[in-house]
Amino acid sequence: MSYTPVSSATPPVPPPKPGSHEASGVNTPALPTAADGRQPPATHAPPRQQVPDPGEGWLPQILQDKSKQDIAAILADQKLLNALTNAPQTIHPSLSSSHETLQQALNDNITLANHVSQLSTQLSHQRAATQAQLLSTHALERTWRAKEAEMDDALAPFAPARLYQQLSQGVNEQGQVCSAMEESFLESEDGELAEREVADWVRRYREARVGFYLRSERKERWDEGRVGGWR
Repeated sequence: MSYTPVSSATPPVPPPKPGSHEASGVNTPALPTAADGRQPPATHAPPRQQVPDPGEGWLPQILQDKSKQDIAAILADQKLLNALTNAPQTIHPSLSSSHETLQQALNDNITLANHVSQLSTQLSHQRAATQAQLLSTHALERTWRAKEAEMDDALAPFAPARLYQQLSQGVNEQGQVCSAMEESFLESEDGELAEREVADWVRRYREARVGFYLRSERKERWDEGRVGGWR
């Protein structure tokens, strides 16, 4: 069998362009909703059946037996003509239907306006409540910052940086004490210190050196990162 290409008489219909009336209603604006998320009740009445216009030759039933002179007088009196045109007894059904449609549209507009007014009032209340909460939050934030500053000041002597500074200062001071004791002992002449005084100096010097070694060891451990929770 030989292959026969299939051709179409008409090209396929292109897809609708974005934004056309056949596109999805993603960008269709939603009706205004109330604060609780519900839409306003629909107030539109079902479409009315159109009454055909009677044309220029139509006259109300009440004027059917009037003379041309009476009709001319009525046409010359604009107020009387308006009264006959819109009176319930003389109005034509087509005009009456137009009036009812217009009245219904006005009622719908009034209903929507009242709904928008309610939403505006609710929005104003929500905005005022939100503003009050925001001011209260700012006040609490300022209070917390003040308390935090007081806490930082109270804990400053126990902060790692301050403790390390005190430890370093203690090492230097204890080293200076040991050096001063050594210099004092070396500067004294032989025989001036009794045996009891020498023993007392050795005891005090040994205590000073122990304190110096302990502080030096603590600082060394800190410098090497062997002090948990401080680095």
